[in-house]
Amino acid sequence: MSTSIPSVPRPVNEPVRGYLPGSPERASLQRELALQAAEVVEIPCVINGIDVYSGNTVAVTMPSAHGHVVANVHLAGPAEVDRAVRAAEEGREEWSNLPWEARVGVFLKAADLLAGPFRDKVNAATMLGQAKTVHQAEIDAACELADFWRFNCHYYRTILADQPPEHSPGCWNRLEHRPLDGFVFAVSPFNFTSIAANLPTAPALAGNTVIWKPATTSALACWQLVRLLRAAGLPDGVVNVLWGHGADIATPVLARPELGGIHFTGSTGVFQSMWRTVGENIASYRQYPRIVGETGGKDFIAAHPSADPVALAVAIVRGGFEYQGQKCSAASRVYVPDNLWPEVRERCRGMMGEMKQGDPRDFSNFVSAVIDERAFKKHAQYLGLAQAEDIVAGGHCHGKEGWYVEPTLVRVADPHSRLMSEEIFGPIVSLFVYPEAEWRHTLRVVDQTSPYALTGAIFARDRYAIAEATQALRGAAGNFYLNDKPTGAVVGQQPFGGGRASGTNDKAGAPHNLLRWISPRTIKETFVPPTDWKYGFLG
Repeated sequence: MSTSIPSVPRPVNEPVRGYLPGSPERASLQRELALQAAEVVEIPCVINGIDVYSGNTVAVTMPSAHGHVVANVHLAGPAEVDRAVRAAEEGREEWSNLPWEARVGVFLKAADLLAGPFRDKVNAATMLGQAKTVHQAEIDAACELADFWRFNCHYYRTILADQPPEHSPGCWNRLEHRPLDGFVFAVSPFNFTSIAANLPTAPALAGNTVIWKPATTSALACWQLVRLLRAAGLPDGVVNVLWGHGADIATPVLARPELGGIHFTGSTGVFQSMWRTVGENIASYRQYPRIVGETGGKDFIAAHPSADPVALAVAIVRGGFEYQGQKCSAASRVYVPDNLWPEVRERCRGMMGEMKQGDPRDFSNFVSAVIDERAFKKHAQYLGLAQAEDIVAGGHCHGKEGWYVEPTLVRVADPHSRLMSEEIFGPIVSLFVYPEAEWRHTLRVVDQTSPYALTGAIFARDRYAIAEATQALRGAAGNFYLNDKPTGAVVGQQPFGGGRASGTNDKAGAPHNLLRWISPRTIKETFVPPTDWKYGFLG
């Protein structure tokens, strides 16, 4: 047992490397990209520390060159799901009883390994498997994940130190922050390697054991993270990894009475389906499962007539098209006053005309391919809708070699159209031009058009307009930006999450999220207990 309450190193955000031409880090990453592209990795399930090769495999290909296989992933069946649940349950007591600083030590070491020897490995796998450019991989796979691990450790120690007031004569009150009474089911998306790893490890840091189902399309990077966590000393059985189609894993897992919680990032429909299943099974669980989810978004940029058109145009292009718009925070609907529209239109056209699109191994490309054929076909349908509108730039897709959808800016006639209200999750930005005098009405349109409330941004130089929009759109975005694009939340600076149909707003990268994986117990010790049952008022 520990005989101290040690401090945790104060976290600072991991510096972002530039990978400039001729730099050593660029050359090192390019070597790693070549090595990983030259092999096909067999990726197993991991149950109680054992690599399980089921033989039922699916190929993972590069989105930017979909004929290029980078991995074969072994899918779990009912037997693997059962083994994983048993492993999580059997490992729970030992892991939860481990001194908290020992658990913290695992993830602090993981952060240093990621910032050091695993940086190129994880970045390269993210670039190849998820079609991220070097900058997008660096800020996600390397920096944000290292930040998650370091800041979570700091926050966890702060939570443990949160105790009842000391002025309690005759007794001692304590608060124990114990893990949940059951395993956590973590379901992660393809688009952020950092989120993929944070979903299982945040609950694990708090003493929980986890069944992790990553997106198969992110398997190459997630396998590197499994190897990293092993190198960091994460004990067997703490995080058990199952690959497979969503329902094949979720249906048997959600039926288990041992389920303690769900940590989810993904589509709104899937999250609602899982919540519905939990509700139907609620009487069979040993405890009420904690449900934490971040789902969809239809993120906005709203410009006031006083906005800087240059900054606005850059925000549209960066916020809408970085990582092909496949960020839950990506700008997807834009509202521009007619006094600014001519200049904004020309500036956006100019920047989009200069953008290069292609394989992320070519560091001159600003955008690459969407994740898979399913996404490609979905975006092609939305581009079909755009043909009836005013396409400012883009509008085409090309799927022969990779799943390429051109960055597209489309001006719509109806601010409530499907292009303005439905989540697209691709490089298609819809824009409505409103009359300059209708700023207040436009704010109501922004607030009411979409069911989501994840991120949003306003652009204005008028401070009264900024104050008015901040109040009017108070419920429209969990992450709200003033004169900046609605993407790029930084751990420790802008904790991430939204409300309405966008999720439970439990703020990844903040103490709010960690508290969901803790079941507090109050302990009161009375030093001199009463020996007479009578109270004084009885005389």
